[in-house]
Amino acid sequence: MSGQQTTLGDRKYGILGTGALGGFYGAKLQKAGLDVHFLLRRDYEHVRQHGLIVESKDGDFTLPQVNAYNDVTKMPKCDVVVVALKTTQNHLLPQLLPPVVKENGVVLVLQNGLGVEEEVAQILGEVKVIGGLCFLCSNKVGLGHIRHLDYGHITLGEYLPAYSQAGITERMQQIADDFQSTGIGMDLAEDLLLARWKKLVWNIPYNGLSVILNASTNELMADTYSRTLVEQIMYEVKAGANSMGRIIPDSFIQTMLDYTVKMTPYRTSMKIDYDEHRPLEVEAIIGNPLRKAQSAGLDLPQISCLYHQLKFIDTRNQKEQKN
Repeated sequence: MSGQQTTLGDRKYGILGTGALGGFYGAKLQKAGLDVHFLLRRDYEHVRQHGLIVESKDGDFTLPQVNAYNDVTKMPKCDVVVVALKTTQNHLLPQLLPPVVKENGVVLVLQNGLGVEEEVAQILGEVKVIGGLCFLCSNKVGLGHIRHLDYGHITLGEYLPAYSQAGITERMQQIADDFQSTGIGMDLAEDLLLARWKKLVWNIPYNGLSVILNASTNELMADTYSRTLVEQIMYEVKAGANSMGRIIPDSFIQTMLDYTVKMTPYRTSMKIDYDEHRPLEVEAIIGNPLRKAQSAGLDLPQISCLYHQLKFIDTRNQKEQKN
């Protein structure tokens, strides 16, 4: 992906996971004229025949034809492979990634939580891994049908072993240019680990509490008690980041609270998974950060409480689904 090889629009993109997130960003990339290839499961036949529909606050559009696949070995080798699966499916990545990533390609991990880039790096060795933190309110409402409610910008950070600071690389800038050509706002982070912890300031309280308290984001913010709980958990996330040498200012917590009050009332991704009886992303979003802090000698009691409650709820929910 050197500047000599590729210019804007020349990169071939593979989307692993064509749901609310991967389907939205992949469709936007194709609409902007990029070469995009989508891996699908149950939507495959429908999307192959009818394409993708995106309802968006920025303007609705339809892609009548897309490059759709149900087998990764039939996909072309891609310059950028976007991992947009739920982290509960990451056990599939050793089979999915090697056939589709070019030798000098990049894997762009658009997943929630902490530690996901480490998993990908272990699978592929020399391939470059970039983490992407998506601030997106989007739902999949039918086969090949995505509804974009709010936001959409992405923060990119390149992964180095042990989450050392990588700075802003040419690869990051090239991918950012492609996404910006679609109208998606992009931020480039010099420190991926700090960016991940900052995203967790929002993800841990709202995803966790939305399931435990059976509440949408606006309900959590409208009630004095739940809002206090959200804020207390945010400060624990800040402490967790600090245990790993990353400083999150208090002002950022207030920014996240204000941001959530203003956003469209939203059912979090974890709440949707719970309602649909799908496995919850408890480990990536809550378990991994909790263990990182504990290994640094820090106890996070409220996050630990969230984690254990969610593990119980998730197990019971999966048993009910099987029955």
